[in-house]
Amino acid sequence: MAPTLVQAYRRRWWMAVTAIIENLLCSAVLLGWASLLIMLKREGFYSHLCSENDSVILPASNSSDGEAEEWLSCVDQEEMLNLGFTIGSFLLSATTLPLGILMDKFGPRPIRLVGSSCFASSCIMMAASSYNPQTLSALIFLALSLNGFGGICLTFTSLTLPNMFGALSSTLMSLMIGSYASSAVTFPGVKLIYDAGVSFQVIMWCWAGLAGFVFCNCFLNWPVEGFPTPDEVDYSKILTSAPEHPSSDQKIVREKLNEKNGDVQYSTEKLPNGHDTPNSIPFRRSVFSPIFLWSLVTMGMSQLRIIFFMGAMNKMLEFMVTHGEEHPSEELVIEAEEKVSFYSSIFGTLQLLCLVTCPLIGYIMDWKMKECEEEKPLALDAEQSGSVGPKRDRKIQKVTNAMRAFILTNVLLIAFGCCSLIDNLPLQILTFILHTMVRGFIHSCCGGLYAAVYPSNHFGTLTGLQSMISAVVALLQQPLFIAMVGPLKGDPHWINLGLLILSLSGFLLPGYLYYHRRHLIRERAARDTRAAGQEMQALNHKEANGHKPHTNGVAAVKA
Repeated sequence: MAPTLVQAYRRRWWMAVTAIIENLLCSAVLLGWASLLIMLKREGFYSHLCSENDSVILPASNSSDGEAEEWLSCVDQEEMLNLGFTIGSFLLSATTLPLGILMDKFGPRPIRLVGSSCFASSCIMMAASSYNPQTLSALIFLALSLNGFGGICLTFTSLTLPNMFGALSSTLMSLMIGSYASSAVTFPGVKLIYDAGVSFQVIMWCWAGLAGFVFCNCFLNWPVEGFPTPDEVDYSKILTSAPEHPSSDQKIVREKLNEKNGDVQYSTEKLPNGHDTPNSIPFRRSVFSPIFLWSLVTMGMSQLRIIFFMGAMNKMLEFMVTHGEEHPSEELVIEAEEKVSFYSSIFGTLQLLCLVTCPLIGYIMDWKMKECEEEKPLALDAEQSGSVGPKRDRKIQKVTNAMRAFILTNVLLIAFGCCSLIDNLPLQILTFILHTMVRGFIHSCCGGLYAAVYPSNHFGTLTGLQSMISAVVALLQQPLFIAMVGPLKGDPHWINLGLLILSLSGFLLPGYLYYHRRHLIRERAARDTRAAGQEMQALNHKEANGHKPHTNGVAAVKA
């Protein structure tokens, strides 16, 4: 029942709109952990680890049978639940490498079907375990793992869909990444429904039904084939496998694709010699290149900073209210609970900023790229007529834009680290905004950089490898969290200070990009000099043989 590529092209707008909504509701929702943690604690997950001496009593949960029950909360419970978040967020990033390999072989359709099934299973497990949390609390680890894995499957497969939109592909790509980054708003929204009195079980069963809709939508509308880019494969030639007597709609689609796409060709701008095929560059050379190695440092550090803040945000906010008192009064405990709930809701709502800020970094990455594209035909004419070539080199412009984007992102990351050091609750709203912007920017910067300097057939594997290594580095957030709630007694100051100092290493990558850009400029200047010398030799050779350039009777005018 899978549609053909022609049918998928006709449904591309439906697929794009639903993919954005599905990403928003079912992709990286685990990153809204602060709100989910509050609900899990109120439902009594791992409450049996707490004793009355070192615990606080949480407000009654919303039970589907109408019986309200109060649960204990303690540090041991938070450490165990945070371990589940660590595992889930690790799978959210680490599985991109095997997913990239599988998607290159089998296409996005089966991966999306498996991802939606895993997400539905995670919701079912959370709903079932909440009926008896004293016995079934351990299921939360498997549920959070399936939630992270299913979410990245949906996100990763949606990133190939913009290939069908031609000139709008960059805009659609930024919206896909923005919806993925903004999905952290989903659990705060769910918490509002939970606070309104709807039971946790009902919410999770309804969410599982929504994941079932994602499965059906993919089964009916996504083709078996992948979505190759117009630069790599001509859609019109793919569609020639349609029936010999196509319908009028298929003819219209084919004509549109013929107008949009040229002949089948591989992009050679990323290749060092400009004429080698992508397969001629070994993958090992790309992996051990300085740009990729420095990007691992920057992305690993940024991922650890982002994930640690998400996992420890509630405890940080609580410390700003209680200031580390070992035995706070009941009024102070209630105030801390209200403040944490209020500010976590604000943090979740601000995640929608990703839909606005991601196109901004896309604009920086595309800065003056249109001028390079417009000058390409002129360059061909100049080569034939002997006139001056284009003023902007496409690869140099891409590296320049990536360098500027990483500088801006790292400046925002430093500002975020400075704000998190200040013990002021209202100021944390600015911290939330900076955190959201950095989280949306960093992946777009890295993807744009890889697309600029590496062959297209290395892009998916390099991106997956980088995400997996960054996820391994982000696992350090669990021992940092244990150190914060244990020896440091909830005070995050020294950990935040250390991470702020570590964030300075993010400027090493744009520093190397500046050096690499100067190297490319020198190479281009030497290339232009050689081309001019060869042209002069050719003209001198013609004049020596009695041939003179044809001027149509008009004297040459100096510029």
